[in-house]
This record gives sequence, C-alpha cells and structure tokens, in this order.
Amino acid sequence: MRLYNLKYIFLSGMLLFAVASCNNDDNGMDPEQIAMPTCDDGIMNGDETGVDCGGTCAPCDDGEAMAPDFSGTYAQVDHMGRPGINTVLSADMEGMPSVKDAFNVTVPSQMVAEFQAGFEARLEQYHDVYAIKLGLDPADVNYQNNILNLDATTLTTVLAADVLQVAPDEVTTYYNGTVGLTGRALTDDVIDISLILLFGGETGDRFSGQDTDNDGMADLPRLTSDGVSLTATIDAEFPYVSNPQ
Repeated sequence: MRLYNLKYIFLSGMLLFAVASCNNDDNGMDPEQIAMPTCDDGIMNGDETGVDCGGTCAPCDDGEAMAPDFSGTYAQVDHMGRPGINTVLSADMEGMPSVKDAFNVTVPSQMVAEFQAGFEARLEQYHDVYAIKLGLDPADVNYQNNILNLDATTLTTVLAADVLQVAPDEVTTYYNGTVGLTGRALTDDVIDISLILLFGGETGDRFSGQDTDNDGMADLPRLTSDGVSLTATIDAEFPYVSNPQ
C-alpha cells in the first residue's frame, strides 16, 4: 500500500509541475507576437470594408469601400477558372499590348466590361494571322460559330469572366460532345476543349492539321489540341488522386 501511495503522490506532483509550467509560459507570452488587425497596417482585415477604413476604423472615402488591396509584395498568378483562356486571349498582339497582368488583378465581376471587346478582337486577329500564313485573304478566314453554336461575342463574353461556372441541374463537364461549360469533370481535357471552342468551328476540327491535298503534309495548322493526351486514371473518391505517369 505504501508503494502505491508514493506512486500517486509522485504522479500528482508531476501534474502540478506541468500545470504551473504552462501557466508560466502563458503569462510570459509577448502579446505583440500575435498580429492583431489595426487601422494603420496597410491591409484590409478585421471588420474593415476597405484598406484601413470602414468598420471600427474611420469611414472609407467614396469608391474605397470593398476595394481589393493589391499593394505590397505578392506573387503574380493566373486566374485558372478556365485554363488556357487567360494566356491565349490576353497575349501581346500587333496593335494590342498584353493585358495579362491587368486581367489577373481584376475581380471577376468586372472582367467582362474590361476585357471582352479586346478578347474578341484578339480572337479575330488570330484567324487573320493563320490566313496570312496559309496565303489566304484574312477577310476570308474568320471565326466560325463553334460546336456549342456560340458566336465570337457570346463566346468571349462567357470566357472573359475567368471563373469556373457550374450548372447544378446539368451534367458536370467542360464539354462531353453534347453539353459544354457546365463545370469541369476530373477527366476533362480542358486545354484541348478550350482550343476546340476557339478554333474548331462548327464541327470542332476546322484547324486540326488536315492534309487537304493528300501530299502527306499538313496544309492547315493544328490549333485544336496541345498534343498531350489525358491518360491518367483518377480515383472516383476523394482525394481523387491518380497514379504517377
């Protein structure tokens, strides 16, 4: 019995020591180590509705409320709601400087108003470039309504807002041969589908590297595929991983 009593006394002492140590650590913590939101830290945080204004801070000036904060140091990344669209339609082309950086820091709700017209102009200019390469009159090689029957204005309006839209009552797919742009399935080859929508015309294979004179050489550019097939087998359950290829 004495051995058991000594054992319990020893364990109780160790427990009290541990509690006391934790209390000492907490009491000795420097409160400045925890960065709390302030009204002069140069970022929008806490209950602010703008950068260092609104909420419990001073009221924001007109136009400042809810303004996105792109100040400071950050890494430039692409919007990836629709992979490939950003790179293709924001590129530097003759008479139209690149808008890639501006596009990537624009909130999606403002993208159509800011970039749709330029995207449509670039889409048509791509066709002019291909016409010249083929020795044709650019006036004769224009964008054709695509496999979803979208004209140039409608297509670039849909694509300018670079977010992944989802149709809850439709099959989820980037394009499955019938339905398109209702979401994205894991097995969708989104780059090829994007190129088909832009350059494939009504049948989806308008510029597919065809040999039109049967001489064994491609007479049309291959614009409807990046040449990389989607071969990975993806698990049907979360986390939806695939085996290394």
